Amino acid sequence: MRRPRSARRAAAAPLRWQECASCGARQDENAALTSCPACGGLLDVKFHLPREDAVRLRRRFEARVRAAGPPHEVSGVWRFREFVLEPDPAPIVSFPEGNTPLLTSARLAAWTGCEGLYVKHEGLNPTGSFKDRGMTVGVTQAMRVGARAVACASTGNTSASLAAYAALAGVPALVLVPSGNVALGKLAQTLAYGARTLVVRGDFDACLSLARDASAQLGVYLLNSVNPFRVEGQKTIVLELLQQLGWNPPDWIALPAGNLGNTAAFGKALHEALGSDLITTMPRLLAVQAAGAAPFYQSYEEGFAERYRVAAETVATAIRIGDPASWDRAVAAIRTTDGRVLAVSDDEIFEAKAVVDAAGIGCEPASAASVAGIRQARRRGIIAPGARVVAVLTGHVLKDPGALIHYHQEAEPAPARRNAPVEIGTRLEEVERELHRALARDL
Repeated sequence: MRRPRSARRAAAAPLRWQECASCGARQDENAALTSCPACGGLLDVKFHLPREDAVRLRRRFEARVRAAGPPHEVSGVWRFREFVLEPDPAPIVSFPEGNTPLLTSARLAAWTGCEGLYVKHEGLNPTGSFKDRGMTVGVTQAMRVGARAVACASTGNTSASLAAYAALAGVPALVLVPSGNVALGKLAQTLAYGARTLVVRGDFDACLSLARDASAQLGVYLLNSVNPFRVEGQKTIVLELLQQLGWNPPDWIALPAGNLGNTAAFGKALHEALGSDLITTMPRLLAVQAAGAAPFYQSYEEGFAERYRVAAETVATAIRIGDPASWDRAVAAIRTTDGRVLAVSDDEIFEAKAVVDAAGIGCEPASAASVAGIRQARRRGIIAPGARVVAVLTGHVLKDPGALIHYHQEAEPAPARRNAPVEIGTRLEEVERELHRALARDL
């Protein structure tokens, strides 16, 4: 007996597809695209939300936390594969990644004025940044579509992650970095993992433009955050922190904002989690830019009436981006979550970093923007007393050792939280003197 035509159409409907965020044009899930061929807009991965009881979904995710087996079975990304991607296990490229801690610190809580502060430390991913979450999905998708090579433009973290995952997959990698504007720790990783590293005489935005041209004309698969599958992996930062909080959402999630890929990913994750009943209330996003690279903040202050581009200048190299690529998706994320956008100075970023570091947690400079933003938001009354807030730290403390050493040894005038090394002789009395100073400092 033949099924009704409507039933046959339903059976043939794709589980996942790519859809233009601007014009709505649809593309196949495995189309090797990062922009809409019709209008040039960014693509989103769309899928049918799991139609099952949310309690069962939560239990399944929890069971995978305790799983044992190959990397993808214990990954903090692929644990949520119903919301990410469901390829056959064979092509999944995983270290594993994710499973990063949700921390508390009385010192940080006191400094920010936010007693209900948690810190989600993405710097404890395999290559030291949140990029690994997006890259495991992006490189897996590259293998699915048969990419001849993968490429990215980067201020450092993306290139390190791409190089590692491409090496794991055995696929050639090209990375384009701006001359003189990549932290040594990140560049060292990129070289060590074997990527072909191209130092471009220009800024990040020039690198991304060149990488996009290479993708369109040379057939390499672009893995910047404009790639929709990168966003799918980065969503799991939010899914994992929600799981760690027992699916009881915080009031705010604060994050550094540079190219705006995470802002877009976080908004998408929250929208999907609410739509599938994993959560029942919507947290608000606090996207924090460096004041010297704050086109998104400038636009937010004017109700997003105009898109701005700036000549970015900040010591927080990971967010030194003047023309963010994920702009439209990030605007949607802020609006969907009733979020806010702030800008903090480099001095505020480095003071926040010094407090994070001294708390024994540590982070790279750009990561500390989220903590600095929370402090500013509390002082301005944006975040209410007693609010539960998660600050996302995006990179490891050793990602930018040059900036760290400059702050503690070279910066003039000397910052209040400087911790310079002290040269002494060989007498015990000198050790005792410094011990007393250390004890007095911690009082």
